This record gives sequence, structure tokens and C-alpha cells, in this order.
Amino acid sequence: MNTSTIRLLTCLASLVLVACDGGDSGDSAASTAFAKVSRAEAQQQFKTLCFACHGEFGRGDGPGAAALDPKPRNFADPKWQASVTDEHIKSVILRGGAAVGKSPLMPAQPQLKSQPDLLAAIVGYVRSLKQQ
Repeated sequence: MNTSTIRLLTCLASLVLVACDGGDSGDSAASTAFAKVSRAEAQQQFKTLCFACHGEFGRGDGPGAAALDPKPRNFADPKWQASVTDEHIKSVILRGGAAVGKSPLMPAQPQLKSQPDLLAAIVGYVRSLKQQ
């Protein structure tokens, strides 16, 4: 598997993350961890794991998005942001799309399970992409 394919599959993991079931978005663990792990570190991980599909600003318009069906989630969408919990987002990141009934193209990121502060900071970064 070449680097482009791996990056695309990694980005697809984030795609399923946002194609989640609804719930209350009032979780505060992500914002607490966001303070422990720098925004820059969370943003770098987002660029590494999510950019190819979700794009620079998380709008689902990354370079790999055109080839995907379903299309990547737009993290800037306030309706979506209000419909999912931080825990659900974490679950999708860790377990991948197929594990939560979404696209199997979204790969799991189980390595983040041993880095809970980083995982929560990534969720916090995704939350920060919400458009007002």
C-alpha cells in the first residue's frame, strides 16, 4: 500500500467519525484535554490523520474527497456538531466506520487509545471547526 492510499484510508477514518448517530454535544472532556495537549499538536494530528478527506478546515473537501462515496463529513456544520457527543466521535476515531455502522473506508485509529489526552484534544479540535 502506498503512502497516498494510507493517507486516504486514514482520512476516511475521520469521515465515519462525522457520519455518526446523534446525541448531546455537551461533553467537556475534550475541552479539558485540549488544554493539556496543545492546539498545535491536535491540529498536526488532524492534518496527518484527517486532512486528505476532510480538508484543511474540516469541511469534507480534502484532496481525496472527490473519489469518496459517501462524501466526508463537514465538521463545520453546526447541526452535525450539535447532534454528536464527544464520546461518539472518540468511538468512531478509535474503532473506525464499520464498527459503528458507517463507511468501512473510514479506518480505525486504535493507537490513540493509549493517548487519551491527544484523542480528546483531536475531538476538541474537531469541535473548534464549527462555524458560528
